[in-house]
Amino acid sequence: MPRLALYTLVVCLLALAAAVVSFVQGSWLGIVWVLLAGLSSNMTWYYIKRGRGAGGKSVTS
Repeated sequence: MPRLALYTLVVCLLALAAAVVSFVQGSWLGIVWVLLAGLSSNMTWYYIKRGRGAGGKSVTS
């Protein structure tokens, strides 16, 4: 898995956790966290597919 895909996956998981905590506390700020999780999820899939197409080369090179 490319390094950038791993970073965006971590951001996605952290954003989901923050959204759950926000909604449990009754805050509507969780909507922003859900949107951030969706964006980082899409970025993760993009970097995974781009990494496979490069034949295992680094995404940044």
